[in-house]
Amino acid sequence: MDKNIKTNEQNKNDEKADPQEVKEYGQVTIDKEDDRIHCLTIIGQVEGHVCLPQQNKTTKYEHVLPQLASIEESDSIDGLLLLLNTVGGDVEAGLAIAEMIASLSKPTVSIVLGGGHSIGVPLAVSTKYSFIVPSSTMTIHPVRMSGTVIGVPQTFEYFDKMQDRIVDFITRNSKISRDRLKQLMLDTGKLAKDVGTIIVGEEAVEEGIIDELGGIDKAIKKLYDMIEENKKEGEES
Repeated sequence: MDKNIKTNEQNKNDEKADPQEVKEYGQVTIDKEDDRIHCLTIIGQVEGHVCLPQQNKTTKYEHVLPQLASIEESDSIDGLLLLLNTVGGDVEAGLAIAEMIASLSKPTVSIVLGGGHSIGVPLAVSTKYSFIVPSSTMTIHPVRMSGTVIGVPQTFEYFDKMQDRIVDFITRNSKISRDRLKQLMLDTGKLAKDVGTIIVGEEAVEEGIIDELGGIDKAIKKLYDMIEENKKEGEES
């Protein structure tokens, strides 16, 4: 046998969960008979082009984007499970990850655990099906910017365009209407000293942002069902 050719069993052994991968990137591959799902976590703060302080828990886009490309091209990965517990973070980095997840051809399921705040909302809806546990919260608010802000009309236009990108993505990938989403974003009566809305578990489902209320058991079952359906469609075509 050619040394460069590996059996399926050898490939599976090579791709078993690496403790270092779990520790560094929060990633693991789960096997169940012939189906394999890749588990990816988005935790803490989504880091952008500037490194956050070392004590912050972060999700780095330079780790996630190549991994998503690998998942798309891998014949041994059948689906993606996205675990979310994030306070938000960099808008462009978060949207880049969300757009990449949304464009995956394989079955994808997300579950919001703890929190899916700010840019975590687009990440939560980026998968083909989404879950949220009853105690989780999601904060929906306008775009914020730190650092020097120039007081000219162009600054407002830039904010407005960035806001539209987020609104467009969320409404394109969920059931909430544009008007209702903007209403939640600009509510002045829900947050102390801030603008926006905090929604909890079932409210996220009622608003049409998240598809279903449920925990990890439902999320994994749904993903396996989607994988099975995807394989049947492939056989028929």
